[in-house]
Amino acid sequence: MREIVWDTETTGIMPGDGHRIVEIGAVELVGRTMTGRTFHTYIDPQRPMPKDAERVHGLSSEFLTGQPVFEQVIDGFLEFIGDAPLIAHNAAFDMEFLNWELKRAGMPIVPMSRAIDTLEISRKAHPGAKHTLDALCTRYGIDLSARTKHGALLDAELLARVYIELTGGRQIGFDLASAPAADDTPYERVSLAARAHHASQEELARHAAFVAGLDDPLWLS
Repeated sequence: MREIVWDTETTGIMPGDGHRIVEIGAVELVGRTMTGRTFHTYIDPQRPMPKDAERVHGLSSEFLTGQPVFEQVIDGFLEFIGDAPLIAHNAAFDMEFLNWELKRAGMPIVPMSRAIDTLEISRKAHPGAKHTLDALCTRYGIDLSARTKHGALLDAELLARVYIELTGGRQIGFDLASAPAADDTPYERVSLAARAHHASQEELARHAAFVAGLDDPLWLS
């Protein structure tokens, strides 16, 4: 099964307030395994970058000015994701921004039914725990040393590893039941007779002799 783990960076938290996507990163999974195929692009939002947002991801107006605009990169992204499920952390946020940008460009939106939200999966798996990407990486022993700031491709790669752990780990694809016997003969189920749970007369006699030989047993004190 092919799945896409993805992330965005933006100029703010509400597309309705004029905020835009400035970075998209995506990672391909096939059978819960990272294939090495990725998609990554920066995007010129054609608006100033608020300082609060810049502190999160480190992307300045100066850096983004002259990068491709959304309309220039969206075809490549849509080709990369194909019809695969889209996995994101707090998926509603990324999907809302993507669809806002698609509508702005006069293109069909991506249905929310394609989204898989690792935040919701984590809340069900670990109620009462922290569910940030950093917290989940720490929980599953995933190296965070490269994550000094948010970055769409790095975060997508980290989230892919988290998603694999959240959904059963690397063993989820193992089909142990289908493994053949060494000599290619089928396994045979062997039924054993039920073991008796009462002592035999011989066992009772040995037990009585043992008890009789005890010196001042506690239960006779």
